[in-house]
Amino acid sequence: MRGAVIHAPGDVRFETLDDPRILKPTDAIIRTAVTCVCGSDLWPWRGLDATDEAHPMGHEYVGFVEEVGAEVTAVKPGQFVVGSFATSDNTCANCRNGWQSNCLDREFMSTCQAEYVRIPHAQGTLVATDEVPGEEFWPGLLAVSDVMGTGWYAADAAEVRPGSTAVVVGDGAVGLCAVIAAKEMGAERIIAMSRHEPRQKLAREFGATHIVTERGDEGVARIKELTDGIGADSVLECVGTAQAMRQALQSARPGGNVGFVGVPHDVAVDGQELFFSHVGLRGGPAPVRRYLPDLIERVLSGHIDPGKVFDLTLPLERVAEGYQAMDERRAIKALLKP
Repeated sequence: MRGAVIHAPGDVRFETLDDPRILKPTDAIIRTAVTCVCGSDLWPWRGLDATDEAHPMGHEYVGFVEEVGAEVTAVKPGQFVVGSFATSDNTCANCRNGWQSNCLDREFMSTCQAEYVRIPHAQGTLVATDEVPGEEFWPGLLAVSDVMGTGWYAADAAEVRPGSTAVVVGDGAVGLCAVIAAKEMGAERIIAMSRHEPRQKLAREFGATHIVTERGDEGVARIKELTDGIGADSVLECVGTAQAMRQALQSARPGGNVGFVGVPHDVAVDGQELFFSHVGLRGGPAPVRRYLPDLIERVLSGHIDPGKVFDLTLPLERVAEGYQAMDERRAIKALLKP
């Protein structure tokens, strides 16, 4: 098969790879319908995460089951499935508590920008649709496998409630999906922090009521101005930088909550400041599997359309162009078709 391999910062190649095969009775092999480039893939592309040796890339996927191991009964060949970037058996104590992304047998997917993918713990990880959905739904379902599920977790962790004020820090695909989530959870005011007009437009389409272009201390001051000097009930941090985390914590009101889902890079939280702020803080890899059945239904019913975050479509063989476009902010998110 063919797939994406990163060799060094800025060097992603489309290469011939070994076909995946069943290694354990809990595995499945899927044929990729569509995959994509994630904002977190840009960390190694930019050299901010080390690439010690060449390795495959990608953790977002939807596709058709080709083969299953002997212990997999939940899905069968021919079915269309959606999974998560974190695999889970969906039976351990952490899974039963709703934290499948902290499954005791968790593995992180990392080979999905390819024509075929091996899915560990397929029984607990994959959710099949009732029938093969029309291709028009594939981008939305692909978003559910990560960015929509992650945006949903940001809103859930930040405890967005009906009638509340929510702030979304970050205007990438996760941040834009977090706007959808905040709206679905009933936020009355949704403030999207964005400096980019196309992303602002999509944020408003998804439900943002206000746009704040300022960052850092100026951004915090603007949020306070919009909230009578108090701060927001919920802040959804969807970037992962030190500035974004600080901005999020300082934008929340006393008793408010911050949900952080951006993969942290050089982020440090001041314990004294957090202690006296009375702000709640929760985050981590999103338990996407917990949300999959609900989000799949919302997409297939046309209730939400997170697939709109894909504003660039390329054949999989041009995967490097997708990285380049996202790195240069010429694209929000690149969809790849095998």
